Amino acid sequence: MTIKHLIVISGPTASGKTSLSVALAQHFKTCVLSADSRQFYKEVSIGTAKPTTEEMEGVPHYFIDSHQLSDEVTAAQFEREAMAVLEEQFKKHDVIILTGGSGMFVDALCHGLDDIPTSKELRNTLQQQVDAGGLNELLEELKERDPSYYEQVDRKNPVRVVRAIEVMRLTNQPYSKLRTSQRKERPFQVHRFVIEHERAFLYERINKRVDLMMEAGLLDEVKSVIPYRHLSSMNTVGYKELFQYFDGTNSLQEAVDQIKQNSRRYAKRQITWLKRNPEAHWIPFTTVEEMKEKIIDQLEKEKTWNDS
Repeated sequence: MTIKHLIVISGPTASGKTSLSVALAQHFKTCVLSADSRQFYKEVSIGTAKPTTEEMEGVPHYFIDSHQLSDEVTAAQFEREAMAVLEEQFKKHDVIILTGGSGMFVDALCHGLDDIPTSKELRNTLQQQVDAGGLNELLEELKERDPSYYEQVDRKNPVRVVRAIEVMRLTNQPYSKLRTSQRKERPFQVHRFVIEHERAFLYERINKRVDLMMEAGLLDEVKSVIPYRHLSSMNTVGYKELFQYFDGTNSLQEAVDQIKQNSRRYAKRQITWLKRNPEAHWIPFTTVEEMKEKIIDQLEKEKTWNDS
């Protein structure tokens, strides 16, 4: 029986994941699955750095423009839907590329999530509370009800904090108790790669990308999705700062500076998340061709790759 392979291309925002994933997909004559939790949505393209048709270079992409903002996608939902796509695509391909900067969504597909209840209504209520008054009140609740998870969670990440409170209110149990982190068996081998940058160079790329987004019309895009700003998916760098500009609480230049600063902070958190995984191979950023060849060389050294 032929072993199937999922090649994961990860990295912080603006690291060059799209072009490398497309090059690998062309090499293996296969498709790409996006695990970027904002590129799912049809209404937002510029601020999510969604790949254009030209950038896809004819490679089929899944989970790009696949949902409406009103149909918010959870990691558990992505796991179910992406597994269905993989099952179908592995009938045609032995290798599939997965890419995206949303670590939780990547992990959901690679080794599954715990079966924990969810409530969109409660989550939206909690998000509205955060939007109105910040995270402090929820952090106090988390510290009191689950000090173990409070110590390990990124306390500046509203999505993580809101999710923990949501689960505890639904189950009346500590979130840490319900997170077993036991991996599910998958009918494919996972090969993880992370694009690595010098920090100063990455920050320069991030700042340049924000300028290009503004030139491409990010301000108008954000204005068009103001009716959706209450959704947790819109609590996103590039959108929340410009929502504040439209509210009149900061100037346009201040908003742009904040987008750059918050994007750099987000990249730092992404790198921290990626370093948790000892199985990942870190590939120094060079040219797309050189990085592609390094990945292919590494794959050829792996027993499971050669056994297939």
